[in-house]
Formats: sequence, C-alpha cells, structure tokens
Amino acid sequence: MMDLKQKAYDAIDTIVTDLDKISKDIWENPEENFEEVKAHANITAFLEKKGFQVERNYITKTGFRSTFGENSDGPYIVVICEYDALPLIGHACGHNLIAEVGLASGIGIRAALGNSEKPLGKLTILGTPAEEGGGGKIDMIKAGVFKDVDIAMMAHPSSFNLAAVHSLAIEQVTVKYHGQSAHASAFPWNGVNALDAAVLCYQNVSCQRQQFKPTWRVHGVIKNGGSKPNIIPDLTELEFYARTPTKSELTVLMDKLDKCFESAAAATGCTAEISWSGRPYYDMKNNKTMSDLYYKNATQLGIDFDKHGVAHFDGNVPTGSTDMGNVSYETPSIHPMFYIGTDAINHTKEFTVASGNQEAQKYTIAVAKAIAVTAIDILQDPKLLAQIKEEYRSGKS
Repeated sequence: MMDLKQKAYDAIDTIVTDLDKISKDIWENPEENFEEVKAHANITAFLEKKGFQVERNYITKTGFRSTFGENSDGPYIVVICEYDALPLIGHACGHNLIAEVGLASGIGIRAALGNSEKPLGKLTILGTPAEEGGGGKIDMIKAGVFKDVDIAMMAHPSSFNLAAVHSLAIEQVTVKYHGQSAHASAFPWNGVNALDAAVLCYQNVSCQRQQFKPTWRVHGVIKNGGSKPNIIPDLTELEFYARTPTKSELTVLMDKLDKCFESAAAATGCTAEISWSGRPYYDMKNNKTMSDLYYKNATQLGIDFDKHGVAHFDGNVPTGSTDMGNVSYETPSIHPMFYIGTDAINHTKEFTVASGNQEAQKYTIAVAKAIAVTAIDILQDPKLLAQIKEEYRSGKS
C-alpha cells in the first residue's frame, strides 16, 4: 500500500508549480457563482494537458467532469473542486485552494489507480460551481451525478484544522411588502406604509429569537426601505438566511419565520410576498470512518490538529453552510477544514489575502495528499468501504 501512496505523493509533487499557478489565477480573477468562466477554462485546460478527458459546461455553464477508470469494477470515488468567489471581497472563502486540493488529490489518486484496462477503481474530478449561495451541487444531484458514487471528498480552507465539521442546514428567503405610496406630509392617510411592515418584520424576527433553539441562526437585512422621506414607501424588501443543525429542524424554523413575515403585513395593511429559494443546503453528514481515516493520514503528513486545531474557540466551533451537505445525503462524504497559516476568519478581507499567500500552498498540498491517500486506503480495503457504507446506511455519520 505504501508503494501506491508514494505514487500519489510523487504525482502531486511533480505538479506543485502548476497547481500554484492555477490557484493564483483563480484568486487574481474572482468570479461569482455560475460565472466562473476563467476558472472553468483554466482548470479544464490543465486537466486535458495532464491526459484527462474532460466534459466542459457539465450540467451548468461552469461545471465540469473528468472521469478515469470507466471500466473498473472497484469503488467509484469523486473528489470535488469549488472555484467561485464572494461579491466585493473575492476569494474570502479560499475556493481557489479548494480547486487546488481537488485537482492535486485527483491526480494523486489516478497515479495510484494505474493504467491497466481494469484499474483499482473509478475516479471523477468534479467541478461544482456556485457554492456561495447558488447551489451548483444541487443541480448535479438532481441530474443524478452522484447516483452510483461510493464516496465523495473535498477539503475547505480555514483558520483551523478539523477532520469533520458540522455545517448547518440553510434556506434563504426574500420578503417583499407591497403598500400604497402617498405624500408623507400632505396626505399620509392615503398611504399604506411598506417600510413600517419591513421594520415590524425585522422586529418580529428579533422578538421571536427568545423561542429559537440556541443552535438556530437567523440573520437578515433590509435591502429596500423606500426612495425618499416625503414618499410613503409602497415597496420594501428584506432578505433572511435561516440555519439549523439538521434539515428537519429547518422546516420548523421556516414556519415560525413565515408567521413573523405575515403578521407584519396584517398589522400595517400591506400584502406580503414571501419567496423561499426552494434550494436549501442540508447539514453536513461527515462519515466518521472516512473522517477518522483522513485524520490518521493527515497527522502522518504533519498536519497539526492540536496546534492549528479548534481549541482556541473554546468548544464553540464556527460553522456555516455548504451544498456539500446535500452531497452527504446522497453518498458517504467528508469535508475537512484545513489551516492555511492565518488566524483570519472566512468571509473577511483578511482571509482573502491569506488564501492568495504563498504560505497557504504548503498546507494545501499536504491536505491534497491526505485526501488522496485516504481514497487509496479505501480502494485497497473492501472491508473499509463496507464499513463506510454501513455507517452511511445506518445514519450514524
């Protein structure tokens, strides 16, 4: 087995300069969800250069799939790349590094699979756009991309190392209040104030927080509060994110919020237009067997879960949401977090800088190797795969 792992290490080591360039190109040209045209072109060109067959514009305009070992009877492994950026602050979540991990680990796994007519297993490097709110993986799930997949893997940069992070389920909602405009001084009684409805809505949600579970999260903004003070607003708009530890709790929270939205309309005489996205992200179900195996391999590669772990958060580990959670409901999955040489928190300008720093490269390459050899362990041991699948079926993940 060590020989196969060494093959993976060697294959990754030969492309570190290429990987660094791709990561920097993505970082220097941030593209928002479903518009990752340059990243898509750079990544797919690189894969073709390395001998992969690539399906461009796969499912979505900027998705891609590259599969090796179609004739194999062995396990089917998917490693995932993300490459979209955030508005205004670029790669503040380090998706350029996620793409790098996916490419590096995929090339390492392919080197271990070998070039025989029936390799040890089947591998797909999957490009999933629009993680930042667009849900590109949801489109791929609906298209059946994960139907026959045995395991799915990716890794996400952070300010700490964690083999398994529990991301929250999330749903987004836009609330519009429709009223009646009027001159705010001369004829206010002719108006129906949509801004009053928006303010009441925001306050209703704030008041309801006392009845929220401590693990629930709701955050929102007023996106449109009217045009001028002397015009009673006839249209206002708010946007909220609702998050819970499980997707089943999400429906409970959504019902509570709907009542907050509707009551504000009733109190002001407005009408409410409530639009949930219909594309919720699910909570992440990390497969424990896979996470433990990743932890073991990562530790052997020098990744320090003590020095760069989560102890400095006093047990309250920061968590967001990801459409990788939806994938974890389809097939056994892991989504470890990895330190990139900074204490800066994701979705900040400081993290944007860190994700483009040269120092992040050594951590990213180490994690890619850990992902690759974790896959190799599973390829080599049918009992391990059986344990992973049983854990997934039993819901213990």
